Amino acid sequence: MTERNLNGASLKVLVLGGTQFVGRHIVEALLGAGHRVSVLTRGRTPDELPESVERLKGDRDEGKAGLAALEGRTWDACVDVSGYTPRQVRVSAELLRDAVHRYVFISTGSVYAEQDRHPIREDDPLLPEAAEDVTEVTGETYGPLKVTCERIVQEVYGERATILRPQIVAGPYDPTGRYTYWIDRVAAGGDFLAPGDGSDYVQVIDARDLARFVVTVLEEDIPGVFNLAGPRPSWREFVDVAREATGADARPVWVDAASLEAQDVGWRELPVWLPVDSEQGGLMDMSSERARAAGLTLSDPLTTARDTRNWSAGRPQKTFLTREREAEVLATREEQ
Repeated sequence: MTERNLNGASLKVLVLGGTQFVGRHIVEALLGAGHRVSVLTRGRTPDELPESVERLKGDRDEGKAGLAALEGRTWDACVDVSGYTPRQVRVSAELLRDAVHRYVFISTGSVYAEQDRHPIREDDPLLPEAAEDVTEVTGETYGPLKVTCERIVQEVYGERATILRPQIVAGPYDPTGRYTYWIDRVAAGGDFLAPGDGSDYVQVIDARDLARFVVTVLEEDIPGVFNLAGPRPSWREFVDVAREATGADARPVWVDAASLEAQDVGWRELPVWLPVDSEQGGLMDMSSERARAAGLTLSDPLTTARDTRNWSAGRPQKTFLTREREAEVLATREEQ
């Protein structure tokens, strides 16, 4: 087993993934803290990481042969950002067992079985595990696959494992566009569809907060399982924050859940919205008390909104509720 570098010098960290969103923020935070970073990716798309980052090419879907670039190397820690299936995670976890001291696995809040709990805590029941031969990641398998991946990492590393379960992650570089949709829609101004009556909650974790906590975990060698969740403003407060962040003259038109359901408008069109009393409402009430006690610091919601908009302005984003569909729903509301 490799020994962790404890002499105060910079850590050598391997990031599996690390070029797009969450991984990119982790790499940038590690570099900012003076650590040395290698990333392992498939090398299929260009990245904007600094030249000081060592780029290694590999593909865990090819088994051990796909990780040849890691053979004979050692690092103080590995941060697994891109492990979605047991096949991927088992091969990297076992290959690196004696090559790294700590293995940090980025999991998800979607592992919890009772997603209507308030709040959701780390010791709550998890979903049944997916079989280790399941490789298709869907809305139904995503959570169970992550449960299996967590178990593999914990079995291989024991106290040298750290499991992070982030809320919906928000901030610059986000390819999902879920949180960004609302910031951009408010920035566009005018009347816009706002779900519910404003009393539900929005809870995300700023990617920069997540990344800083990863650095803390590595520098302080912290084991365990941690939820990573940010502040929990009401939807009405969230809309006010988005308006302040963008400076837009935007006016929310609140449409209740029953009316939205009657028009077949749900979470696919209205990302991040989970009514507080819904089957998944607890996912907007995840406790990060344990992580905050271990050093997690949280950005002000206004900072997350403002920085997200500064990044997204002028960049094409994913489409959720189209302006045409939004107009139809609002027109129906007026008729009623």
